[in-house]
Amino acid sequence: MNVYDFDKTIFRVDSTAAFYRHCLRRHPKIARHWPIQLVYALRYLAGRIDKTRMKQCFYRFLPDIPELDREIAAFWAQNMGRIESWYLAQRRPDDVIISASPYFLLSPLLEGRLAVGTLMASNVDPSTGRYHGINCHGQEKVRRYQEVFGATPVDNFYSDSLSDTPMARLARHAFLVKRGTLSPWPKEQL
Repeated sequence: MNVYDFDKTIFRVDSTAAFYRHCLRRHPKIARHWPIQLVYALRYLAGRIDKTRMKQCFYRFLPDIPELDREIAAFWAQNMGRIESWYLAQRRPDDVIISASPYFLLSPLLEGRLAVGTLMASNVDPSTGRYHGINCHGQEKVRRYQEVFGATPVDNFYSDSLSDTPMARLARHAFLVKRGTLSPWPKEQL
């Protein structure tokens, strides 16, 4: 089984940031949240709040987007070309994508766009922006993987970030992806 991070790994950019820019162009009123989003981002950078709280504040723009499902469909219609060609060449139906991005944003990929086997992502309520659980990042990815697959070994793991080292340690082979270039995971991290 192959396991992939999504953002900046098989998708060239951060999908959440790209979706936000998409929404901002189409619904500029969401900029009204910038002051509180900035406050929470600074609190996070200062170590006063965790990533889940910071991102939950960021997602407060979601209720301002009418017909969110339609907006997500429009986003993917414009952005599917950002899926890395190296991934498309090797994808398999049992692939697992595990991402910190919200499930509601990535779930259209399960519905035929990429037809991946399993998607694990942050559980964010699209109508409120509130998290159910914690951000799917770092060690949380391992917990979620093991919750679903138990001790099933990972053949290959791919990510752009060393924060995914806990997942890389589960894999027989792990690859660091930088701008579409794959290299072995740094041994000193494993």
